Amino acid sequence: MISSVSTDDLACCSALLDAMQNLHGQVLSAALGGIASAFLKRPGGKYQPGPAPEGEMLKQAVGYESEHFGYYLFPDPAETYSQLECQRLTMLAGFTGRLLQRQADTEKRARSLDQIEAKLEQQAQILNQMHESVITMDPAGFITSWNRGAEQLFGYTAMEAIGRNVLFLYENEDEEDSLADMFVEQGGREMEVRRRKKSGETFWASLSLSVMRDQHGNPIGLIGYINDITERKNAEKLIHHLAYYDSLTGLPNRTLLTRTVDEALLEARQDSMHGCVMFIDLNRFKPINDTLGHVAGDMLLVEVAIRLRRALREQDVVARLGADEFAVALFDIDKDYHPGFVAQKLLALFDEPFFIDGHELRVGASIGVSMYPEDASDTETLLRLADIAMYRAKQGGENNEGGYAYYSEEMNSNTLDLLRIETGLLHAFEYNELLLYYQPKVDMLTGGITGAEALVRWQHPERGLLLPGEFIPIAEETGLIVQLSDWVLDAVCNQARAWKDAGMAPIRIALNVTAREFTRSLPDRIRAALSRHQLGGEWLELEITESMLMHSTDRVISIMEKICSLGITISLDDFGTGYSSLSYLKRFPINTLKIDRSFTMGIPDDTNDCAIASAIIGIAKQLRHKVIAEGVETEKQFNFLKEAGCNELQGYIFSRPVPADDFHRMLLEGRRLKIIGEHPSLPLDDIGL
Repeated sequence: MISSVSTDDLACCSALLDAMQNLHGQVLSAALGGIASAFLKRPGGKYQPGPAPEGEMLKQAVGYESEHFGYYLFPDPAETYSQLECQRLTMLAGFTGRLLQRQADTEKRARSLDQIEAKLEQQAQILNQMHESVITMDPAGFITSWNRGAEQLFGYTAMEAIGRNVLFLYENEDEEDSLADMFVEQGGREMEVRRRKKSGETFWASLSLSVMRDQHGNPIGLIGYINDITERKNAEKLIHHLAYYDSLTGLPNRTLLTRTVDEALLEARQDSMHGCVMFIDLNRFKPINDTLGHVAGDMLLVEVAIRLRRALREQDVVARLGADEFAVALFDIDKDYHPGFVAQKLLALFDEPFFIDGHELRVGASIGVSMYPEDASDTETLLRLADIAMYRAKQGGENNEGGYAYYSEEMNSNTLDLLRIETGLLHAFEYNELLLYYQPKVDMLTGGITGAEALVRWQHPERGLLLPGEFIPIAEETGLIVQLSDWVLDAVCNQARAWKDAGMAPIRIALNVTAREFTRSLPDRIRAALSRHQLGGEWLELEITESMLMHSTDRVISIMEKICSLGITISLDDFGTGYSSLSYLKRFPINTLKIDRSFTMGIPDDTNDCAIASAIIGIAKQLRHKVIAEGVETEKQFNFLKEAGCNELQGYIFSRPVPADDFHRMLLEGRRLKIIGEHPSLPLDDIGL
């Protein structure tokens, strides 16, 4: 190429441009040297990248602004070259420097583009490998990207989805979409939504939206992460129905009745309304059930439930309490005579016979009535008083006609008893009458002790050893529960410190926390107790109830996270008896779900309890929570729970609650639940504890 370069300046510039565009490295350097020789019409011209060599020669730096690239060199001393030749070389060096700078900038931009393309390709591969559906939308809701997970979930290919408005995925396409503006303004949110697949099938989805922003921070669209949660929603619905409805009649059970009436009482209290609770017990049901069998008995109960429901207003509550017992709650009534009319109407339902499996059956009913607010102001008391009144109505004997009665007894003696307990509890703090018992928690696979629950007892000077149920409700009502909880926390930490000093490895002791003490000050109180006794959080576990999760969610999460930061684990006690949504349960830093003893007691004979326990264990596994069942007393309960996947148990099958010394001795001896041929047996030396 050098031989083709003429001595004309324009030809030299053309050759320089051509070299810059097509040559690199040493070949480019040689070409630049040749171009310099041609430009000065002097032989021996060279171009050397980097620093100039030593020696007498003509040297001209090649650079641009602050960048330096190399030197043009000629072998003869500089004084042998004319001023014109030096000026021409300077001009060539300047032109060469600008071209080299442009080449460097171009290569830099090319490398940046290559890196961006590689990164985009990598991100695209990552998105396509994700099982989660990921889509992006512009501010108007038109889809701009659609990964492979979205293709698999919805059935639409990227070609079919990109460019369409996201509304076509909605269950109802006429639904107004105001989500985009809200998310762009507020920055994103998680929700549960209904969506439609290409096949027309609708499903429940968990949708998480995040705002996409440009380099200036302005919103330019949304990123949506979508998961199919239909199975979880179905399990949630199943658990809710099993926990709150009677499986035979479909009526609300006692738990839902209590919850519903509690809410109605609150409204009645605000509006100064009157109400009543009726306790209904069937007459002659037992001989029919014993004679014709449980199937006929169940069919009769279903027919009774249908008649009761049809006879009442839509806003009236009808529930089955168990066996042949029902309850009715009425509100916004005329207190003087309305309940009596309704009771007579319900009794008249039993005048007509029931035709069951070819048999004409006649049963009656006895009804007890308690009034709100005259007799009581809470559901449980109203039920208890209505139950008492029902037995009075039965005093006429078992008959088909039945009858009803109002509750009328005075309850002053109970109020006086509560006052005595409140005063005595204040003395209990002062005279050290409180003590702690520990009920071990046991691994269902190994039979070994994994921890314990601390349970407070009151050594009353006159009434003997009192269990929590006899004084905890009063402590909650009077506000003494916070003082009592502080005592329990300090006593547990003091005992744990003693065990630590004795060389015992950390073992978690569970403390029950009530809603009243679950405040923002709780983490600081726990931190202070641990610091005071020089303990780590690995010694403690807190047990909370579902009701605590239902209000001020962000505040509850903040409190729980502070507690967890201390190394303390959190267990959800009495799980399945509350009303929390499983979709929100995953948001809380919970380690363990505790199956309530009310479900454990009926296992394995009660199919409802078995279904609820199995469903809870299944949900816990999906949420990666540990499961412990309380109230395990029999071998059959143990075998069912173990096969269902329950992790731990707590109950009399291993040990009753015991004093600290006895629990320490169990640990030292390595006491285990003996499992022989998959059948557990209580250690002989545990019997009688």
